[in-house]
Amino acid sequence: MRDYRYTSPASGMARTDREERRCLVVDDEPRLRQALVRLMQLDGFTCFECGSGVEALEILEREPVILVLSDLRMPKMDGATLLREIRERYPDVAVVMITAVAEVEVAVECLGRGAMDYISKPFVLEEVRARVKQALERRRLVLENRHYHHSLEERVRVQARRLEELFIASIQSLADALELKDAYTRGHSARVSHYSGLIGRELGIEGDTVRQLELGGHLHDIGKIGVREDVLNKPGTLTAEEYAHIMTHPVLGWRILLPLLSDSPVALNVVRSHHERIDGRGVPDGLGGDAIPREARIACVADAFDAMMSGRPYRSRHLTVDGALEELRRHARTQFDLDVVEALCSVVGRGDIALPTRHSIAELAVGKG
Repeated sequence: MRDYRYTSPASGMARTDREERRCLVVDDEPRLRQALVRLMQLDGFTCFECGSGVEALEILEREPVILVLSDLRMPKMDGATLLREIRERYPDVAVVMITAVAEVEVAVECLGRGAMDYISKPFVLEEVRARVKQALERRRLVLENRHYHHSLEERVRVQARRLEELFIASIQSLADALELKDAYTRGHSARVSHYSGLIGRELGIEGDTVRQLELGGHLHDIGKIGVREDVLNKPGTLTAEEYAHIMTHPVLGWRILLPLLSDSPVALNVVRSHHERIDGRGVPDGLGGDAIPREARIACVADAFDAMMSGRPYRSRHLTVDGALEELRRHARTQFDLDVVEALCSVVGRGDIALPTRHSIAELAVGKG
């Protein structure tokens, strides 16, 4: 028959939270075990007791305690093995070992394995009280130290997130300021960001990756800060040299952002590679097919979709939504990724991008989603 039972605290003894004053006494000698239980009761503890390490683990599975007083020599499972199991399963429990004088070296070894203290037999009750108090104080300090580090880490994370948000807001403000140079593209970057996020989610991209995808969409044209305004706003057809000059903006933007967005490789890929083509005839690196980062293939479609429906100084005609989608389908597998085009069609078909049938850049509005 198992020799463990729940023992109520001494009559009239106040106690705080259930877990705050609960202990387990483990000793195969009933007389010594009961003496310890009575002592702990007088100090305001609710006590559990048992005669082996195996029974102790059964109690700990269902009863939260803050303190275990355990004999070292016991049948079935000795105190050293019990200590190891408690440290692995219940690291917040303080363990005080009870040992004969001849086993002090073993008890000291247990201290190295995580015991808070040890008591030698035959023990004096006042010494037990002092050792228990000392063990619980060490436990309190360990828990407070852990809480302090967790709290500090959380504050650091919050501050880091805030700094990142402020930094990204500054970069996005730079992108918005850039668009003031080019009235025809005002709002374009915000829409490309929005469309890219919708397409990405349609393709199963979530979390930080889609956030970086949207950031890259917002910043994809940042390199145009280095493009001459007379070329950027030139009416009529661009010369080959002027077109080549404009198409330096992906690399220029990537170089500007590289030291600033080193932790956002997806966004950097969008900035550098959003003018690559599936057939390998794009810029700046002549990548083709799956060699183009998927995020860049997404932004490429979002960028083209918005550009086709927007006015440009060198192109007076702009397309309807249906016309733009048809154009994207026509150039899928050569310029655009077919899966990305189909994802955009699905998004538009569901009404996640609410656009009028025909619009100018001033009329274009980002839809829901």
